[in-house]
Amino acid sequence: MQGLYPHSFFPEVFQNRILLTTIAVWILAQSFKVVLGVIKERRFNFRWFIGTGGMPSSHAAGASALATSVGLEYGFNSPLFAVAAAFAIVTMFDAQGVRRSTGYQASILNKMMDDIYWKGQIEEQRLKELVGHTPIEVLAGFIFGVVCALVLY
Repeated sequence: MQGLYPHSFFPEVFQNRILLTTIAVWILAQSFKVVLGVIKERRFNFRWFIGTGGMPSSHAAGASALATSVGLEYGFNSPLFAVAAAFAIVTMFDAQGVRRSTGYQASILNKMMDDIYWKGQIEEQRLKELVGHTPIEVLAGFIFGVVCALVLY
């Protein structure tokens, strides 16, 4: 029952290779987005680091790194890997499905709000449009996550 004591929490967390690998891969994927953004737009935007959307999908990278790390630690035929892999699949499906649709709807609503605003009838904040990923961004995130987990773990 050592894990129940507060004084053991941080040492145990910082010894968890699966968690540390997953977090590191997520940070690397977000950082890669910033680098691509700077190259593409020739400017820095801090929102690229903390925001959602873009290439590669850090959601897919983190989830696939988690599943890969669990597989490396406990075996790819273990129940824990099955749970982590199922989580990764749901996360990746959501990143390119539901969240992408939300971004598309936000784009349409923003256009409608622009039309209304220019007619002087409403003044509202714009909705965030880049919330989801294309299938290519998710695939790139998946590959990025697996490769980084294999290297870092």
